[in-house]
Amino acid sequence: MAQWSVSGKRILITGATGGIGLAAAEALAARGADVAIVARSEERGREAKRRIEAAGGGRPADVLIADLSSLSAVRALAAEALRRYPRLDALVNNAGAMYSDRRLTPEGHELTWAVNHLAPFLLTTLLLERLKACAPARVVTTSSDAHKAASAIPFDDLTASKKYSALLRYGETKLANILFTKELARRLEGTGVTACCYHPGAVVTDFGRDSKLLTFFYKWFKPFLRSPEKGAKTLVWLLENPDAQALQGGYFMDEKPRRPSKAARDADAARKLWEISAES
Repeated sequence: MAQWSVSGKRILITGATGGIGLAAAEALAARGADVAIVARSEERGREAKRRIEAAGGGRPADVLIADLSSLSAVRALAAEALRRYPRLDALVNNAGAMYSDRRLTPEGHELTWAVNHLAPFLLTTLLLERLKACAPARVVTTSSDAHKAASAIPFDDLTASKKYSALLRYGETKLANILFTKELARRLEGTGVTACCYHPGAVVTDFGRDSKLLTFFYKWFKPFLRSPEKGAKTLVWLLENPDAQALQGGYFMDEKPRRPSKAARDADAARKLWEISAES
């Protein structure tokens, strides 16, 4: 089994100014990783940077600013990452959101779909050649067991114009994360880049602060939810695990492989989703 360590590795993490992403960034910095995070605001980025550097004993952390609801901003983010980092050893697609009401981005995409699926898809594909050049490398995407709420990707209504349900839409995007990972892994065969995804469990974070339903859920069920640190454990494990072959294309929870839904194992849907997403 090949040796693998996150120490000295350049790891780029989206959604790392709080919650699971920040907890993972701190844990990785403590292990000697060169952490770079994506923040939506400079203020939150500065505070996250302070915490990550403290966890890493003063090892510098980097902050890139981008609004991941905008695909043009994602393209600019990728260009900046390529400019800054001659080496990129791992990409963590962790940013996510859920919105109570249907909203469209200025580019015409439904907002939850844009943030949770299109942004990680685009960022990954734009950085893929750099990751291949630095292989062995990894792409880890945060999904969720909420994907089981969706029976299929609504290819005939990707903007949710016919019907919008916050929970169903979130489930569709988490299903998309798993299908994306499945197809990415297939395309990466033989490159030395590993793609996998995971379910962190129900975690106490500020995720879903725009959702009335999740705000209610967190209020009443907080004592039963995981800490961000526990939610981040599987993410860190996926980045540390030396057995890349066992991780490739997999869906994990609590550091173990899990069988996702039947819809999430549909290879044809995975290929179709990739082709449609590439046109967005």
